Amino acid sequence: PNELCLCHTLKSRLFTLFFIVPKMMDRISMRHSEVTILLLWFVTIAATISIRLCAGSSDTICIESEREALLMFKQDLKDPSNRLKSWTSKVDCCKWAGVVCDNSTGHVHELHLATPPIEYDVYATIAELEAFKRSRQLGGNINPSLINLKHLSHLDLSNNDFGGIQIPSFIGSLKDLRYLNLSYAGFGGVIPHHLGNLSSLRYLILGDSGYPAKLSSAENLQWLSSLSLLQHLGMSGVDLSKAYDWLQVINILPSLVELHLSNCDLDYISPPSHVNFSSLAILDVSDNSFNCLLPRWVFRLSSLISLDLSRGDFQGSIPGGPQNLTSLTVLDVSSNYLNSSIPGWLFSLKGLISLNLGDNNFQGPIPSGLQNMTNLRHLDLSLIGFNSSIPTWLYSFNRLESLGLRGNILQGTISSAIGNMTSATSIDLSQNELEGIIPESLGNLNSLTEIILSDNKLEGIIPRALGNLCNLRVILLSGNTLEGEVSELFKTLSGCTLNALENLQLGGNQLSGHLTDQLGQFKKLRFLYLGSNFISGPIPASLGRLSSLEDLRLTGNKLNGTLPESLGQLSKLVVLDISDNLLEGVVSENHFANLIGLRQLFASGNQLILNVSSNWIPPFQLETIQLRYWHLGPQYPMWLQSQRIISELDLSCSGISDGIPAWFWNLSSHMRYLNLSHNQIHGEISYLPNSDVYDQMIYLSSNQFSGPLPRVSSNVSELDLSNNSFSGGISHLLCDSNDEPNQLIILHLGENLLSGEIPDCWMKWQSLQVIKLGNNNLTGTIPNSIGFLDRLESLHLRNNSLSGEVPLSLQNCTELLTVDLSENEFVGSIPTWMGKILSDLMVLGLRSNKFHGRIPSQLCNLTSLQILDLANNGLSGTIPRCFNNFKAMATTQRSSERIFYSFYYGEFLENAFVVTKGREVQYDSILWLATSMDLSENNISGEIPEELTSLLGLLSLNLSGNHLTGMIPMKIGDMKSLESVDLSRNQLSGEIPPSMSGMTFLNYLNLSHNNLWGKIPLSTQLQSFSASSFIGNNLCGPPLVENCSNVNGETPGIGNGGDNEDAKSGVKWFYLTITLGFVVGFWGVSGPLLYNKSWRIAYFFFLDDMWSKLCNCITKYL
Repeated sequence: PNELCLCHTLKSRLFTLFFIVPKMMDRISMRHSEVTILLLWFVTIAATISIRLCAGSSDTICIESEREALLMFKQDLKDPSNRLKSWTSKVDCCKWAGVVCDNSTGHVHELHLATPPIEYDVYATIAELEAFKRSRQLGGNINPSLINLKHLSHLDLSNNDFGGIQIPSFIGSLKDLRYLNLSYAGFGGVIPHHLGNLSSLRYLILGDSGYPAKLSSAENLQWLSSLSLLQHLGMSGVDLSKAYDWLQVINILPSLVELHLSNCDLDYISPPSHVNFSSLAILDVSDNSFNCLLPRWVFRLSSLISLDLSRGDFQGSIPGGPQNLTSLTVLDVSSNYLNSSIPGWLFSLKGLISLNLGDNNFQGPIPSGLQNMTNLRHLDLSLIGFNSSIPTWLYSFNRLESLGLRGNILQGTISSAIGNMTSATSIDLSQNELEGIIPESLGNLNSLTEIILSDNKLEGIIPRALGNLCNLRVILLSGNTLEGEVSELFKTLSGCTLNALENLQLGGNQLSGHLTDQLGQFKKLRFLYLGSNFISGPIPASLGRLSSLEDLRLTGNKLNGTLPESLGQLSKLVVLDISDNLLEGVVSENHFANLIGLRQLFASGNQLILNVSSNWIPPFQLETIQLRYWHLGPQYPMWLQSQRIISELDLSCSGISDGIPAWFWNLSSHMRYLNLSHNQIHGEISYLPNSDVYDQMIYLSSNQFSGPLPRVSSNVSELDLSNNSFSGGISHLLCDSNDEPNQLIILHLGENLLSGEIPDCWMKWQSLQVIKLGNNNLTGTIPNSIGFLDRLESLHLRNNSLSGEVPLSLQNCTELLTVDLSENEFVGSIPTWMGKILSDLMVLGLRSNKFHGRIPSQLCNLTSLQILDLANNGLSGTIPRCFNNFKAMATTQRSSERIFYSFYYGEFLENAFVVTKGREVQYDSILWLATSMDLSENNISGEIPEELTSLLGLLSLNLSGNHLTGMIPMKIGDMKSLESVDLSRNQLSGEIPPSMSGMTFLNYLNLSHNNLWGKIPLSTQLQSFSASSFIGNNLCGPPLVENCSNVNGETPGIGNGGDNEDAKSGVKWFYLTITLGFVVGFWGVSGPLLYNKSWRIAYFFFLDDMWSKLCNCITKYL
């Protein structure tokens, strides 16, 4: 109790002694030597008094009535850690823990019952943290017996958990109280106005963090007006949204020195008629929602030492003109909406020690006025958008301890002059566009504890000088293009840094080579990120010697071999990420032997085999398990039964061919993400248990589930049951839900055996963005209630037996990007409103239905349309000339971002089917690249509009099987991106345009069965196609066997009897042309891949997608 009292007493006075007193002395023109002597005298006296008060006298005996009052108070408390075990009748109450008595009278003067601060495990779950806190905190009720402590002047119950009970009003009867701290103690309800009776109060601290919700509130603050001696008022985390008088009341407190009103839901800060804060030294109104200009009167408070206006939703500019903040040492206006320029008066604050302007909208370069503020110790200009280089004068700030320039648009290099900032302990230049090398002069910064340069364009090797910094604990260099051998890197850091380094993050660079046994020397290393590099070879066994390691991330390299068993010795390891490498072999129980703290295991994308006994109970409790592509089957992993806190589970593509055991569904109710897709799991699922997790994602696709669809919890946000054998209707899933709001965003039931009609109860699912019911046996019409889905972006109903017209209510779904109604029996004309309302539509698939009438010209408004498939209907009329408005088909430079809807990037991609090159292709990962127009198998007549040739980004054009006449547009050769052209089975006439010879990407062409005539143009591409591409016309020349007429109109070999030598020469030229066609065609495809980044990315996305599908097939059928 003595140590606790001394610590708290000194803590409550030191700020006043060291910061406020000097400023007050400055204002009365005292010399610094006098101030120093006065300070020492104050500290000595305060410490002596505190020690004497806390230590008490061995002869002092507490008052019996007060002892009884304290015992009654203890009876109503919950004390799980037995902190009050000394509170017994056998011990004098003045010697009890937390009790301080007066030396002479024995009266209880102070109660120090705050829970000491807790050191948090950064990886502990919220539930674990709360449980740990509760195990140490006092709780229960506050017994009114405290009223009997008539001489109590100090009451501290902070950092406890009283379960939301109201602050007892009888505390207002403790008239001698000078210090009252009830913060972070779990008190709730309205703060009693009786506290206004505490007229002797100097310190009043209430409230809590305010997260996730505020417990306490005050409807007005009039009761504060009687606390005329109050010096420190802290109400952070108290709901003051109804206390409109807060500023007027606090303004009349004459002795106020500190005011803390952070996160109080304040939204009004009206200017007082007369500012009375003559003693106010510390003002904190951060984390509120004022939504107004910065108040000018605040900047005229000459006594202010510290001003925090951060996260207040302030707008506009910092007030200009002369201000009066002559004593200010700390200014924080970060995380607002401030714009314009920074006023000049701010740069005149020579006494400023800490300045934070970050996360605002200031413009231009880093202001040069800052160069005069050489006394700064802390400068944060992060997330502003400064678009200059780092000014050279900034490197001369040799007193600066922390520098934050994160998240700007800073360019240029990091100057070697950075080595002049010899006081720096923390430098953060991350998330900019800095380039060049990391200067060796960083080795001069002997005080440096953290260097953060991640997400720039830095290159070269990591400087050897970093290894000489003995205090360096954090090195964050991820997201650059740094290179070099990783073994050399660890050799560099094995100098003085070896004994301090705790956090090393080098992910997303170009490091190569092998990990060596040197790695095991870094005993203090807690975080090691080496992911997304080119590191190869095995994982060294020495990794198991990193006894402090908590987070290891090696994802996305080329590591091979087996996992070393020494990993199982990392008892402090919390996160292990070895995903997407080339690891193989068997993983046994020994690999996990001592991983008692492991919480997250990311190991997907390796060919590892888990071989553990059926009764294995792991030493860990995992929250995240990702083992995609591991071999776990054929039985369902029984060890999962012991994992009670799983939040994310991915066992997809893992060779399981078992049924799901009943116990598993109890676990799944706590999971946010569950993926068992691409296995051979069988059986029926009668229901998916009600989830206690908001936004649950369930992926069970590509298995062998059967029976009716399961019922679904209203908390499920993503549900994929596709490619199974579920049968029956879907009404019970959609219409039998309770009245709770449904969170479902993605619904994928495609490729099953579902039948019946689509039910008319979509109004219950208004969060839906994706509906995929394709490839089933559904009948009937599209119900009108689908129009309630105003967030719907993707609708796939292809390959069913749906009929009727497209409902008018669908026009309410204005966010639609994809509409695929192909291969059904829909009738009527194509709705004109599609072109007027669905302005963002990218994919329109109406293929193989019974639509008739003209193609509406309103479709031309769909400027984002990439895929238009109207094939195999009864459409007539002409092709609208305005189709050249399809801007997405006209450009070759489209966004390279995948279209996805899932919380997990790429887990649920948008897809579309395109018939091209004579076969049906599904696009998903490279859908952004696909462009196609298919109007084939209709009754369209007229000519091909010349305007179509302006669609320079079109990859596939199919107009076959119509009644088109006229000539092929002469400018069709301008469409150089075309890979597939089918104009067959029409009535086109004239010659093949010579411009087609320049279509170097063309690898499918069908012009057969038209009325074309003349010579086929010579080109490396056209002669590479088979004769079937040109038959049924009056064409001649290779690849057809018919020779064309000579200059005089005579046909060689017929009119003139032919010539064997000419025939042989023709054959030679034919084969020579084919050879040239192959060579030019090959380089015509390969060349752009080398020089066109977007094509290259698309090509490798395509290969990656095909490889994944091949692996899925192999996994499924082996």
